Amino acid sequence: MKKRYLFTALIALSVTSIFIGVKDISPLDLFGLREDQAQILLVSRLPRLISIIMAGASMSICGLIMQQLSRNKFVSPTTAGTLDSARLGVLVSLLLFTSASPLQKMIVAFAFALIGTFVFMKILDRIKMKDSIFIPLVGLMFGNIITSISTFFAYKYDLIQNISSWLQGDFSMIMKGRYELLYISIPLLILAYLYANKFTVAGMGEEFSKNLGLNYKQVVNVGLIIVALVTSSVVLTVGTIPFLGLIIPNIVSLYMGDHLKKSLAHTALLGAVFVLFCDILGRIIIYPYEISISLTVGVIGSGIFAYLLMRRQAHGG
Repeated sequence: MKKRYLFTALIALSVTSIFIGVKDISPLDLFGLREDQAQILLVSRLPRLISIIMAGASMSICGLIMQQLSRNKFVSPTTAGTLDSARLGVLVSLLLFTSASPLQKMIVAFAFALIGTFVFMKILDRIKMKDSIFIPLVGLMFGNIITSISTFFAYKYDLIQNISSWLQGDFSMIMKGRYELLYISIPLLILAYLYANKFTVAGMGEEFSKNLGLNYKQVVNVGLIIVALVTSSVVLTVGTIPFLGLIIPNIVSLYMGDHLKKSLAHTALLGAVFVLFCDILGRIIIYPYEISISLTVGVIGSGIFAYLLMRRQAHGG
């Protein structure tokens, strides 16, 4: 789990990703690129690589922040209704503003993601049984209720195909001019790093935080705003990437512990490496066709999630 190994893996997978595709481009071609090859690299392959790295790193850190603030290792945008709320926001933006720009859609999706996450955190406060496995199950049920509402209105207003496209995370449609919204995650990740120590203290509980002089509610609000903004930008650009914010922080915490500032860089790097690996796998399994990222991450991620659950039970946690 050393940074240099993760960074080396990221570089190796990034280079591999650039040269995998229907149009054959080899490393030797870089010394004499034809116009069509240069076009493919600049318009498709490089934007895809950048969006994979940013989506993987930012969604993993969102999961880390949520787990720290909720004090539960199985809480993430997938298991807290954040992704489902963002999708409902996208649907509402399509209903209210038929020709909405990506930024307008993101603002509406952000508002819904933020409200959904706040509601989940309020539910969390009222639950008396703080079992580590029970809470994410409540979050999954909450998310399914929101998804049912989205599906109902999508059927009613003949938008079911539109809403289905947000259900499947897919990097195949990423091109120059269609991924730049993800750049908003960069300043948000810097803000997460600056607030890392405060998130760590907030994760110890409200009373303990206040005794240390921390403005608990302000720190929690900052964390939830970061999560909602990043999630809505990823959902709008890529679609849903399930379990990513759940499994990556758990794997990192096994090696690095629960200090958020120490594990932030490792979480971002491992998240980017994991999504890159899953994307490459999805491109080569049924080449020249490709499997969506939500399917490959979902299958591998659900397997890791099941292992983490069983490991937790075996250790009595």
